[in-house]
Amino acid sequence: MRDIATINAIRSVAAVAAQHAEILVPEWLPEGKRQAAEWVCRNPTRADRHAGSFSVSLVDGCWHDFATGDSGGDLVALGAYLWNVRQTDAARIVADRLGLCLPALGKPDVMTREQREAQRVRVQAAEQEAARLRQREQQQRHQRQKLTACRAFELLGRAEVANPSHPYLMKKRLQPGNLYQSGNDLLVPLYNVCGEVVNVQIISPDGRKMFLRDGQVQGAFHVMGSFDLMAPEAPEHDVYVCEGWATGAALLQYWNVMAVVCAMNAGNLKHVAMALRERYGSRISLVIAGDDDRASKDNPRFQSGQRSRIAGRMLRHIPGMAARCITRPFRL
Repeated sequence: MRDIATINAIRSVAAVAAQHAEILVPEWLPEGKRQAAEWVCRNPTRADRHAGSFSVSLVDGCWHDFATGDSGGDLVALGAYLWNVRQTDAARIVADRLGLCLPALGKPDVMTREQREAQRVRVQAAEQEAARLRQREQQQRHQRQKLTACRAFELLGRAEVANPSHPYLMKKRLQPGNLYQSGNDLLVPLYNVCGEVVNVQIISPDGRKMFLRDGQVQGAFHVMGSFDLMAPEAPEHDVYVCEGWATGAALLQYWNVMAVVCAMNAGNLKHVAMALRERYGSRISLVIAGDDDRASKDNPRFQSGQRSRIAGRMLRHIPGMAARCITRPFRL
């Protein structure tokens, strides 16, 4: 666990880095291009063939992957994500690039008193500016999310019920459920915990997925089966919380589950579980049906499932759903 001094040092590096975002971000993501106040590119951490699904704010360093829902609040978090290192290590790398000497990050203090004071003034000014920009950006982001929610509602209103012969559904051998279709694309409605449409996931015939730009992803989810968000009470049966739509549809179709909530990515499992728990309290029975990438290092998706189970105070976590593992639920 990081101590307070290390956390403060990471925040200081992030604040100074935000002032140099227009230099650092193109260095780290050279294939991208600038669009207004954002750097738009493909995600180099996955097999992303299409530029534009990954964006970084050149104002405050916030970044977002519109395909997976991965996101972060500053450039230190971005560095850790891109380089697959701890935030402390990323902060050390960025600090070296910016000429910062912060002993809390494990660097020896070789500065003179004058240099130390100059760095203190520099960091303090950067932190104040970062706080101002963060507040302004949060307000603007909230407004953009509201506008995107309106776009999502209009898009769904013009769409048709999904065709069971859609290539993606045929490949997955799944029924369309409550999906919509616009042209050749499937539309997965995403809701907040109050039952309001906030975003849409678009699935192309070849399986490529994308959220609407600027829409809410964290805490948003798709609902399947017998679960009415507009009803005041929680369903009496278990509600399974999984990652993607296909896993949720398979649960309903092959496991005879009554209700499923699809968080759309592993990182969102925790946020969705906590949102549902906050609304319904102990009246709702939640079960995590997480993916199990046991062949990958540290099995991050399994770990996300375990963290989500703890955060949402759930009874069970069933790993291996994406791999169609036929296992019995176990109680923890």
